[in-house]
Amino acid sequence: MAKNDKGVVKRAVITPDKHAPLHDVKAINVVKKAIEIVKPDVYVDLGDLGEWGSVSHWQWKRKKKPPVEYIIPRIDKDVKAVNGLLDDIDESLDKAGCKIKHICAGNHDEWVDHFVQEYPYLDKYLFKDSCKFQERGYSFHEAGKYLKIGKLYYYHGHHFGGQYHASNHLRKLGCNIMYGHHHSMQQDSVTHMDGAKSAWSIGCLKDMDSDKNKWLGGRQHKWAHAFAIVDYYSGGNFTVHPIQIIKGSASLWGELIKG
Repeated sequence: MAKNDKGVVKRAVITPDKHAPLHDVKAINVVKKAIEIVKPDVYVDLGDLGEWGSVSHWQWKRKKKPPVEYIIPRIDKDVKAVNGLLDDIDESLDKAGCKIKHICAGNHDEWVDHFVQEYPYLDKYLFKDSCKFQERGYSFHEAGKYLKIGKLYYYHGHHFGGQYHASNHLRKLGCNIMYGHHHSMQQDSVTHMDGAKSAWSIGCLKDMDSDKNKWLGGRQHKWAHAFAIVDYYSGGNFTVHPIQIIKGSASLWGELIKG
């Protein structure tokens, strides 16, 4: 489907929380195949690219933090996993000819930077540098910063929560916004005097197996595997197409994609 067939001037693929090495392999494979079909002009990663369990402050809540020499090999393992996932996604983006790439850092990604703040001489582990975003051709956006493309804003999604987080984002920000962080799919809209605005939460790409998420303590959740395609028209106007991935498969433009 050519982008200019119906007046589409730019197409973007947006992907949410992956939490490597805890990403869902089948869901990622669906995204990779979709990228090669869609051939986007723009790619936006909404952050929490890594789980970064090696530097999570939560793990030391009930036990003593070990020496940094113990932590470094674990960070190296996480860095390798995240870069491996980036390599896989970049391979599909290269095949699709996508040249414009953005990363909006998430709160988990910030954990690595917090670690470096504690050990400044280990600055090679800064999220921006350890994942080689500049070398990969990504524009880097710090956690909490908003990226605007046309009339739609993007960021990780951790500023506003609650059961109705899409509504809360819309009410607090008053603009079109797309985000991740909450791992669930939500959409809410409102019409103001200056027109309609919407908020989209586009799920996650993390493995949802209970063994990979023991911190939930077996609690049920509303998580969903998904990503989004955004078609842009003249004047920065757009249409959002959320694509849900169910049991490692999704339908895109009449084609079944299996991960």
